[in-house]
Amino acid sequence: MAKIKMTAVVTGQEQLTEDIFDMRIQAARIAEDAVPGQFVSLYTKDGARLLPRPISLCGIDREAGELRMVYRIAGAGTKEFSKLKAGDTIDVLGPLGNGFPVEPGKKAFLIGGGIGIPPMLELAKALAEANARLDGSASAQAGAQPDGGFPEQDGGRAGLVQSILGYRDSQMFLKHEFEEFGPVHVATEDGSAGTKGNVLDAIREQGLSADIIYACGPTPMLRALKAYAAEQGIPCLLSLEEKMACGVGACLACVCQSKDVDDHSQVHNKRICKDGPVFLADEIEL
Repeated sequence: MAKIKMTAVVTGQEQLTEDIFDMRIQAARIAEDAVPGQFVSLYTKDGARLLPRPISLCGIDREAGELRMVYRIAGAGTKEFSKLKAGDTIDVLGPLGNGFPVEPGKKAFLIGGGIGIPPMLELAKALAEANARLDGSASAQAGAQPDGGFPEQDGGRAGLVQSILGYRDSQMFLKHEFEEFGPVHVATEDGSAGTKGNVLDAIREQGLSADIIYACGPTPMLRALKAYAAEQGIPCLLSLEEKMACGVGACLACVCQSKDVDDHSQVHNKRICKDGPVFLADEIEL
């Protein structure tokens, strides 16, 4: 998949919480090829900050040629981005990394923690659409009923996308948007909403189950989910969060330990920006 560097126009920006912003840009050439779980690199206009900032894709609108990024202010670069408004321009490189494989028909956990929540939203949409296509295909094969409707498909697939979201407090950004695609369960560190604790506490408290796990968030959360998936015998795909430099796999600044030897570095490393950010849990060490 070709990476494209271009100057994009900001189409809008909204502040969601004290330090989390929601920005949309017009970048049709990137949106055309992007998939859930990928990211882009955004460049500042300050010549003293040469390295781009990697930001995950929260939304991909191919028809409108628009990308959506929900990000947290973490330093001077993202602070600069937060001041952009509609009509401003920004240089962007993408799409970058490997995304989540969309496997419809399976009961899935979509688990996001903190700023790992935004990239799960586009995956929730993609899975819900793929499940709906499966239902439509099954209905067409079964044939229309006399009343013009279609037979029940064992309750349909509406409940296959289960989102479990972990927040610090009651500022539950994006929660209502996940609810469009299936049931949503919440955990908060301070107990102000949902289950008090972490995402695994919510899964256990609600007695939830799944056939596959997709997750993005801080390393301790991903480590715990990897252990849980192994215990349950469930395939688990993890999107790793890591500071990056080049974003294209050349500098080896963002590596994780892997079980296999990397062809590029000849050591037990995987480049998160190039080989990831999405990995099968049993491919990597956390």
